[in-house]
Amino acid sequence: MSRSDVESKAGMQRGPEPGFKRLKLTIAYCGTPWRGWQSQEGGGGVQDEINAAIRKATRIDTRVQGSGRTDAGVHALAQVAHCDVPETARMSGESWANALNACLPLTIRILSVEDTAPCYHARFDATGKSYRYRIWRPRMLSPFEADRAWHVYGPLDMDALRWCCEKIVGTHNFIRLSANRGDMPETQRRTLPDKTTRTIHRVDLRENGDVLELEFEGDGFLYKMVRLIVGSLLHVARGREPKEWFASLLSDPTGPQSNQTAPACGLYLVRVNYGS
Repeated sequence: MSRSDVESKAGMQRGPEPGFKRLKLTIAYCGTPWRGWQSQEGGGGVQDEINAAIRKATRIDTRVQGSGRTDAGVHALAQVAHCDVPETARMSGESWANALNACLPLTIRILSVEDTAPCYHARFDATGKSYRYRIWRPRMLSPFEADRAWHVYGPLDMDALRWCCEKIVGTHNFIRLSANRGDMPETQRRTLPDKTTRTIHRVDLRENGDVLELEFEGDGFLYKMVRLIVGSLLHVARGREPKEWFASLLSDPTGPQSNQTAPACGLYLVRVNYGS
């Protein structure tokens, strides 16, 4: 286990060990060829690729810690991570980014690297995130949108879609609009509303030419929460359930979970927020 893997029982990571400093990385990636952000046994995670790039470029063995996971096929415009490196590595942020990008596949780019406070933690210091979901509307899917958007052709009830989007804003128990990671039985998860309650500050619905975009900003998102929200919204917009069904997913935590999960290809992590 590397020094940056060591975390306290409280779940908060220690600062760098003596002789080390902490770097903050902002990262963009196309999720199509990767098995998600999280390091995987046998490789294939974006985290694996960045760890390997640091070793190749600098011969430093460290492990980047991300602000959170993204699933296989999900993209990121500005994922945030940190890592600890020796203080003797006196490279500028631009030099770090150039060195790592030279060792990374073109589907992963380091946008910026900067020194940060020793106590900074990419995950635990985050105060919120923004996600965008893209839906391609024409009859034929553009080849340039394959694996970049969900292809949904046919009429949509935009008034019902807007009505449902308005219902999302606020604090709700998203138990019925999230999935179980498998770390506890679902019966137990349903008895812990504090763990499944989140506040959504903003939902934007935009029609941008051939693309319909939904953007969500909140204090946090559960496993597959955005994809289940979008899939359920489109289920209503296509006339397959009334809008009151969607409202009940938010207001009644005792009912069955939605099984309408939008594909990963249309989802983008847009921004990770820090500070108030």
